Amino acid sequence: MLELSNVEVSYGGSTVVRGVTLTIEGTGTSAIVGRNGMGKSTLLKSVIGMMPVRSGNIIFDGNDITKEPSYRRVRAGMAYVPQGRMIFPSLTVEENISTGLETGRYKSIPDFVYEFFPVLAEMRSRKGGLLSGGQQQQLAIARALVSKPKLLILDEPTEGIQPSITKEIARTLGRLGRELGIAILFSEQVLSFALNLSETLHVIDRGRIVRTAKCHDVDVEDVKSFLTI
Repeated sequence: MLELSNVEVSYGGSTVVRGVTLTIEGTGTSAIVGRNGMGKSTLLKSVIGMMPVRSGNIIFDGNDITKEPSYRRVRAGMAYVPQGRMIFPSLTVEENISTGLETGRYKSIPDFVYEFFPVLAEMRSRKGGLLSGGQQQQLAIARALVSKPKLLILDEPTEGIQPSITKEIARTLGRLGRELGIAILFSEQVLSFALNLSETLHVIDRGRIVRTAKCHDVDVEDVKSFLTI
């Protein structure tokens, strides 16, 4: 589904992502874990096209998209949930979700969106800015889903959300992968969340992938050493 080969990304003269190579399977769930400032968000932004790649290649669904703009990547089947959610606070829940319909795959919000996120069905007329952090995260995921993605990318999905809600989001994302047959790639600092949701774990440190393992084979103490200061 997604192949990154020796990808390097820079901010100005500083290289932030250094020679990253990884593969995401067709319906797999993969996590990129690391401390703040290690390059997680920059890497995901390069995948969706928000950050240009200085060198290397990004292959999605068999096509080289390294130079493609974000909107073409979305049309090709990517969807992105940014860090901090970035919902429209003055729009209603329903209006926020409808902004994801621009790709034209659905003409209206499909029923399954509210089935996965019943709290949004109850609040569809409420302004997005009045929702809790967890509800806004569900809203951002719902907005991404209506583009009918093959690959769902999430940047720090648990940030600012209470633990009980993160468990609910993990269960829902797991269902999304299984029932809709989509691949999921997300960045995370909370190791327990990453291990609970993902099948493959990638550890990033100073812009490099330093560990990759199936979650059932992960050396938890080793990974923790890269997540603590």
